Amino acid sequence: MRYYLRESTLFVRGRFRSVSTGAGGGIGTVSTLLCHTVPPEWDEQDPLRELATVAARQGLPGDFFGLLTAVKMQHLCILQYDFMTVFISAGIRPESFGNITIIVNSSQGMSDAALAGAVITATEAKSEALRGLGHPFYGTPTDAVIVASEGPVVHPYAGILTEAGRRIHAAVLFGVPEALQRHEGIVVRDAPSYFIFSRYGGDHWVEWLPEACPYYPCHFEGQRCEFCYCPFYPCGDESLGQWVQSSLKNGPVWNCAGCTLLHQPGIADYLLKNPEASLHELKTKERERRKKA
Repeated sequence: MRYYLRESTLFVRGRFRSVSTGAGGGIGTVSTLLCHTVPPEWDEQDPLRELATVAARQGLPGDFFGLLTAVKMQHLCILQYDFMTVFISAGIRPESFGNITIIVNSSQGMSDAALAGAVITATEAKSEALRGLGHPFYGTPTDAVIVASEGPVVHPYAGILTEAGRRIHAAVLFGVPEALQRHEGIVVRDAPSYFIFSRYGGDHWVEWLPEACPYYPCHFEGQRCEFCYCPFYPCGDESLGQWVQSSLKNGPVWNCAGCTLLHQPGIADYLLKNPEASLHELKTKERERRKKA
């Protein structure tokens, strides 16, 4: 999976087995998931056509699932919990409800039954979050969910008590209030917020803020940190890292603490402009840079 923002749209790219409750949804294999912001006064009667136009403008194929929202992508919340990544946009307007959109992607394959079950799990967590905030409703008329996975099936089910469901529930339960706070201006961010589930010092969610990183510079002065949480992880490229035994005895984990590839300013700029660039492409760019240095 690779994800990036282009103006008012989140694009998630890969090869997904996916289920969507949004416009043109259903279940199938797609290469793109997207969430597109429309103006508050938008009254287009053909949301699928709007989504298709957005994809076509980016030169993307027509096999996609997409969602529409009135929430700015600036207020998007991205939550990483092990193999599960969740994207949440949320805005509630008392006079017209607003809407909440959720995209879930698992890097471990899920059966079709698990994909459908994950929609239930995410919806239950969203409703629980709204009740916890004191709202008298469990959702809005235009809420929608996409659940996707990549790779061979690992998870046959995704109910709340399963390994997949537990992560989805935790991410949505935490993420919906955070997304609402950003939309309402209670928490102000200039860009989407990124959270990671940490087990250091006890299980908790951490928002990663580059300007507040206590470890900067962890590699070298002047490094770029947009990709502190590497989109290639775990790449398995032994020229950049190595497999080590987990201290928690959970099997081998990928250790790339010494890798500086995506921290090089030129490489970071290139990947921002070309978000689907391959690791081989970036390594070639870095070799060219070193030859010129």
